[in-house]
Amino acid sequence: MITEMVGAGLRGVGVVSPKAAGRLAFELWRRPLRRGKVRATEADVHRRARTDVVDGVVTYVWGDGQRPVLLVHGWRSRASRFARFVEQLVERGYSPVAYDAPGHGDSPGRAGTILDHERIIAKLAEKYGAFDGVIAHSLGVPFALYALRGTVRAERVVAISGFAEFDYLADAFCRGLGLNAATNQALRRQIERRLFQGDHEIWTKYSVAKGELDLLSVHNDEDDVVDPAQAPILVERYGERATYRQTNGLGHRRIMVDPQVVAEAVAFIENSDVAERLDLGA
Repeated sequence: MITEMVGAGLRGVGVVSPKAAGRLAFELWRRPLRRGKVRATEADVHRRARTDVVDGVVTYVWGDGQRPVLLVHGWRSRASRFARFVEQLVERGYSPVAYDAPGHGDSPGRAGTILDHERIIAKLAEKYGAFDGVIAHSLGVPFALYALRGTVRAERVVAISGFAEFDYLADAFCRGLGLNAATNQALRRQIERRLFQGDHEIWTKYSVAKGELDLLSVHNDEDDVVDPAQAPILVERYGERATYRQTNGLGHRRIMVDPQVVAEAVAFIENSDVAERLDLGA
């Protein structure tokens, strides 16, 4: 109901002034509106983490510090959503490293940009060393993949419910609220000017590019947050080192707690040959 009312209001403003609607849409677009809370099913794993503050955000580490694996959450989410992955990674001798993004979970401030995440991830790599693997979910996927283009090193990457095209952020937002093309363009100009110093090239610059690491992309056919059509685009853009697994009936959130998805992701980090023998779609 609230989303419908907000969309109707923005559409009304857009008829009179797309620029004004774009400004209002930007203020809504850049804020999570609510912070994810630690769920009861995550509480035990969350409590066992060693916490710290790195570059202004709250970080979490499990295990003995050896063989670090980076976990990157998505929009309106938090590090504790990886609880099932943490348990299995620790059992196999890995040390999961995660953080609550700016303005998310227990981290203060407003939501950060892809450049903020690149900086945070680079700081974590400086602190914990090269990562044995990276597992990212949703918006965390393009953030993690962009960071891996720089100085951050990892062995393998698992991209869950991710998207390839950076402008999907604006398009999906506008589509969800029923905003027209003119308001979409006005929103894009606001994002460019206020977050990226007027850089018009961000929509290609920060989209997924050809990668040099083995990557497993996992997506669900009933994902109502990130269009499943983004999965094959991501794999194609990333190149021949990407492998795609489709799941069925899990949606955008349950995919993060599905035992088979967790098992495949951890197996891929541990040994890509083992992961290829698993049949996630069965």
